[in-house]
Amino acid sequence: MYNLLISLFLSLAITAGGNGGDISQAEIMPWEPSVIYTEEEILEAIGVAEAYFAEEFQGCTLREITYVGDDHADDFVEWAEAYEADEAIVLISVFDVDVFGGDPSLNPNDTYEDWEWILVRNDDGIWQHVTHGYC
Repeated sequence: MYNLLISLFLSLAITAGGNGGDISQAEIMPWEPSVIYTEEEILEAIGVAEAYFAEEFQGCTLREITYVGDDHADDFVEWAEAYEADEAIVLISVFDVDVFGGDPSLNPNDTYEDWEWILVRNDDGIWQHVTHGYC
């Protein structure tokens, strides 16, 4: 619970700065119950991804974010191995890019769907964002 509060606090603090992406309207979409992660663990990962978005995705608005589901457990193992971590989780999101395009690699006035967020952790520690995009 403590990690969740820290993640949510960071998300709010970063958003208040106004320099990054807008997460104020982001909806956390429902997911199928997981046998791999608790709801709290998934929400902690979402908080980390939202904080990163708020800090780095200037000119973008996060619309939806959710856990990709246990069906992708093989991907979790591959991502964990790739980043020498104990565990990995994959989230997907939908976000809009404003007329100025935010990051130069993003198309102005476009919507990105199924954008993946890869997070890893060791020994039930804090999730860390390692990569994102169409992985």
